[in-house]
Amino acid sequence: MKEGIERAVDWVGRATAWLALAIVVLMATNVVLRYFFSLGSVWAQELEWHLLAPLILFGIPYALLKGEHVRVDVVFEKLSEANQLRIDALSQALGLVISVAFVWLSFRYFQQSFAIGEKSPDPGGLPYRWALKALIPIGFTLLALQSVATLLRVIDRLRALKATS
Repeated sequence: MKEGIERAVDWVGRATAWLALAIVVLMATNVVLRYFFSLGSVWAQELEWHLLAPLILFGIPYALLKGEHVRVDVVFEKLSEANQLRIDALSQALGLVISVAFVWLSFRYFQQSFAIGEKSPDPGGLPYRWALKALIPIGFTLLALQSVATLLRVIDRLRALKATS
């Protein structure tokens, strides 16, 4: 199970990484058009954060998978391996609870946006704002799944550590 989750998170994370390049190109284009040609558009500016949202929401589970998430390593690395694993287990359990809460709360937020056909309030802005809001429960579902996979790995390592001692 955990291998399947991790393969899916890895695939989504690698695909999402390309959004970073798209955002850089879009922002550079917007800046050049605005400052050198006095041209700009609301939709292009909105597209920046429309791309940034999935980059963050799908990048967080990928960072967790790769072990690149934020941790206070100064304290953590001084602990025994068993205590590090216990902290990781507790962190993943809390992460799972928080992710599930975000999924639960954000789903209604998305539903309401979808029901009213929410779009940008600005003239020339992007339509389908509800689609962007749909990424919130999807991203946190992916994070919850990765938290489960990481928790299962930590439990396996704790068991193996106990078996060798």
